[in-house]
Amino acid sequence: MVEVQEIIARGAESIIYKTKFFGIEAVVKERIPKGYRHPEIDFELRKARTKAEARLMHASRCAGVSVPVILDVDEFKIVMEYIPSPNLKTQIAKMNAGARDNILEELGRVIARIHSNDIVHGDLTTSNMLVYEGKLYLIDFSLGAKTRSTEAKGVDLHLLREAFLSAHAEVFEKFEIVVDSYSKHYSRAPEVIEKMREIELRGRGHAREQRGGK
Repeated sequence: MVEVQEIIARGAESIIYKTKFFGIEAVVKERIPKGYRHPEIDFELRKARTKAEARLMHASRCAGVSVPVILDVDEFKIVMEYIPSPNLKTQIAKMNAGARDNILEELGRVIARIHSNDIVHGDLTTSNMLVYEGKLYLIDFSLGAKTRSTEAKGVDLHLLREAFLSAHAEVFEKFEIVVDSYSKHYSRAPEVIEKMREIELRGRGHAREQRGGK
């Protein structure tokens, strides 16, 4: 049993809170029951998703990507090290140009690493990244998967591009640093980048349809 010390975030599927784990500062991600699901289905879904996320985190660490160290996993909880840092979304605007560009280059390399190992994150936004002592960490693999799919990898890049466009418009042009770094470190980068652009065009076409073709 771990004690809830401070709730950090609440989502549709889980809560994240600080705790102590054998005297160590830790964070727990706990998947919560959903009343609209049959209890047995809910139990199995939460258990399977918890294990799947833990496996993706482990696979990412094996691929050379920084993720929080997992301290324990049970049916519905992942206990991991506490990293005392705000997310990258809140840090970009405060960084000097050199530090920001270095982190964005590192981000491209990190995405290349997971994609080279057929891991997709599924929710690749700057809210799901931490920078602590100059190191970039990926967090929240709850929508991730193991797949060779170019489409899924293109969606990862597209989500990140959209995050830059909406949350970091003032440095949106710097997204090209991420893309250039990704291209240097992943042999299949050209086809994934092409897929990202195709997804973007699909989105524009859908938007036009919603406006009645105008």
